Amino acid sequence: MFDWIGDHRGLLTWLMAASAVMFVGTLLALPAIIVRIPDDYFAHEHRPASRWAHHHPLLRVLFHAGKNILGIVFIVAGTAMLILPGQGLLSLLIGFFMLDFPAKYRVERWLVRRKRLLASINWLRKKAGHGPIRVT
Repeated sequence: MFDWIGDHRGLLTWLMAASAVMFVGTLLALPAIIVRIPDDYFAHEHRPASRWAHHHPLLRVLFHAGKNILGIVFIVAGTAMLILPGQGLLSLLIGFFMLDFPAKYRVERWLVRRKRLLASINWLRKKAGHGPIRVT
């Protein structure tokens, strides 16, 4: 094991640096993402139309492809951070929420309805001067 670590010191250094960058990135990005959620986003039975719904189809495809690729990057990095230093679970959650898959909106609504999570989200939104998330 120690021989492998000695042989791959450069790789481990890059992985630790990437882990530190992801740690800081998630700490900065999460509040910004939560504040940008419309307060009535989870108040609907079905996902509301996105801002991109009225754009050119090629732009929508590029946006969704980029978002899914970034989500996969977060999931891979979060998985690595379960072993390396960093916010592994938080990065996994961010990656999960960035991916597009069937029934994702129902899973998001289920998670946001958890009292402790909703209270934390609304606390962050209040600190930023935004109204609380409404859930039905």
